[in-house]
Amino acid sequence: MVAGSIAGSVEHTAMFPIDTLKTRMQALGSGSGPGLGVRQSLSSILKLEGAAGLYRGIWAMGLGAGPAHAVYFSVYELCKKTLSGSNPNNPVAHAVSGVCATVASDAVITPMDMVKQRLQLEGTPYRGVGDCIRRVQVEEGVAAFYRSYRTTVVMNAPFTAVHFATYEAAKRGLSELSPESVSGDEGLAVHATAGAAAGALAAAVTTPLDVVKTQLQCQGVCGCDKFASSSIGNVIRVVVKKDGYSGLMRGWVPRMLFHAPAAAICWSTYEASKSFFQKLNEAKNPRQLINESS
Repeated sequence: MVAGSIAGSVEHTAMFPIDTLKTRMQALGSGSGPGLGVRQSLSSILKLEGAAGLYRGIWAMGLGAGPAHAVYFSVYELCKKTLSGSNPNNPVAHAVSGVCATVASDAVITPMDMVKQRLQLEGTPYRGVGDCIRRVQVEEGVAAFYRSYRTTVVMNAPFTAVHFATYEAAKRGLSELSPESVSGDEGLAVHATAGAAAGALAAAVTTPLDVVKTQLQCQGVCGCDKFASSSIGNVIRVVVKKDGYSGLMRGWVPRMLFHAPAAAICWSTYEASKSFFQKLNEAKNPRQLINESS
């Protein structure tokens, strides 16, 4: 849990500016300007708000990412050990374990993710994390924090299945190509490369559902559309009617730019932290055995 918490915090802090770009591009749809890309969005933020505008809402992510990733990796390791049985390279077990992990972790991070995205919007009416939480609770009710949970799970289940299956397969393939690379600094490079490949592929596949999630979490704020129903189908119909099918892929570039390096950072940090704690536990075991025998 500690290894996962460290990995999640490092990942989201390092990649937060790109996540801000993605949120801005997805939230307003065509209202953000025709053909507005990553470079234009970045230039606009830096010109109007300065570098600080890229980090608005980072405290909300900090509060949610650590606990969510602790749950995420703990559930994944437990399920993988239980489902793999005698075959540790079972891709189905890895995919199912990833789905179980994301359902559990999404319940933890969804409220803070909603707060984070509302704070990332240009001209946000909220002064900070506490102010956003209080106002949403008073004006929209507690249910507003979980308005996108169903969409988040529907998005992250295939995302995580693709992510974990690709990560384990890529890690195994890279290790087989160079068996001596499974330890030390080269081992971290294997984890980072496999993680980047997994993150990029999973991000590309699930971008339409991420657009739906962002629309639901930011609805009614800073000019974002308000939806009569929180169903995925309803939001998709509104987006397609307003922006065409291309609207469902809005923000796919920063999403891939976020998830490829973020996954590389997350997996390499997680594996390094896990290895550290395993060695620490192994170093303690001989003393524990001596104490128990005496």
